[in-house]
Amino acid sequence: MSEKPSNTLQYCFDGPEEAPVLILGPSLGTTWHMWDRQIPELSRHWRVLRFDLPGHGGAPAHPASSVADLADRLLTTLDQLGIERFGYAGCSIGGAVGAELALRHPHRVGSLALVSSSPRFGTADSFRQRGVVVRTNGLDPIARATPERWFTPAFAAAQPAIVDWAVQMVRTTDPGCYIAACEALAAFDIRPELGRIGVPTLVVAGADDQVTPAADARVLVAGITDARLALVPGASHLAPVEQPMAVTDLLVRHFSSSWQSSDQPTGMTPAGMTLTGMTSTGMTSTGVTAAPVPPLRPVGATPAPGSEAAGFAEFAESVPEPPLDARADAYDQGIKVRREVLGDAHVDHAQSLADEFTGDFQDFLTRYAWGEVWTRPGIDRRTRSVVTLTALAARGHLDELASHTRAALRNGLTPTEIKEVLLHTGVYCGVAAANSAFAVAQRIIREETSPEG
Repeated sequence: MSEKPSNTLQYCFDGPEEAPVLILGPSLGTTWHMWDRQIPELSRHWRVLRFDLPGHGGAPAHPASSVADLADRLLTTLDQLGIERFGYAGCSIGGAVGAELALRHPHRVGSLALVSSSPRFGTADSFRQRGVVVRTNGLDPIARATPERWFTPAFAAAQPAIVDWAVQMVRTTDPGCYIAACEALAAFDIRPELGRIGVPTLVVAGADDQVTPAADARVLVAGITDARLALVPGASHLAPVEQPMAVTDLLVRHFSSSWQSSDQPTGMTPAGMTLTGMTSTGMTSTGVTAAPVPPLRPVGATPAPGSEAAGFAEFAESVPEPPLDARADAYDQGIKVRREVLGDAHVDHAQSLADEFTGDFQDFLTRYAWGEVWTRPGIDRRTRSVVTLTALAARGHLDELASHTRAALRNGLTPTEIKEVLLHTGVYCGVAAANSAFAVAQRIIREETSPEG
């Protein structure tokens, strides 16, 4: 076990040093201990490396701005350890890291398993709103709602000690790092790129998972060229914990049959076992059904705009390739920032109302307000929210104030800070204006910061 600088990850090893490396990636809110019940069997065949997300499990609290950032930190860690090629299995956001590695660094990944994962997790708005809840209330409300998201009711009732362990894992996570991970998931969408994942891939889905349902798993399998789907009965989102034998069996079979080290003879696994595999309709020894691949690729898999918004700080963004038309660049940047700040639902609604009469005005707003002003580097988004709230309150634009109160929460302002902005506005812009603004802001803050569950 080792604590690392901000550009690396905390990790631990199990298994023989000479064996090929198999990496296990955790889910949001968990630690590497979520894989404890897989370790005895996996470490018989592989050198297993588990890692913690930033701020999880006592790891240094250096928030990661994106899934790509997490993948880069893992690669830096592996480079320092002298590990070039590896197998990878990840759960939820850990699966997203594995998919990112397979897309950006295919020569490093020998085989891939995506557990309770998705090419796009829910909606960007839902994850950004979760960040607002955590920033306002801390992680306790999220922790208390964990059992119903992670486990089936039957398992939660039968295993209270495991449920308590799960709640404590979330509760002891660093809030800023949790918010950053939510922002990373909000921006993650690899649906258009799935066809470029070329490594053998096992997709594992809990049959009762409501967080990343089987439909999400089928999108992965339909898009990845060499992929198989296994549905685990009696499992929800944290399938490796809830059905450890089934998940372990699936991982052993997959990595034994699909991953060959360059120095090994054909037909032998890293552990020297005879190759085995699953057919698209076969059953494993644990009774897990390997579901057939859907015959059609997903329809309408276009990227949903969305990127990192501020949590406790402004997170770095990747720089897009320069377009041919500078005006198109302003619009593209504007719609991206507009969605990040106001949310997909708000922007989609505004665009749905645009017609021949109002369309040019919507284009004007996106291009100049969001593409020219909100993108300027002179002040950060938190400060821009302070200015915007003040101006809207002073002028009595209460509908816009409601939208930008939501935006201010997403940009990292707390309810206390918004209160101070409106108090200050009352002194310099009038008590009546501030009184109306307080009523609007109070309603929006209550809506946005209500704990989940």
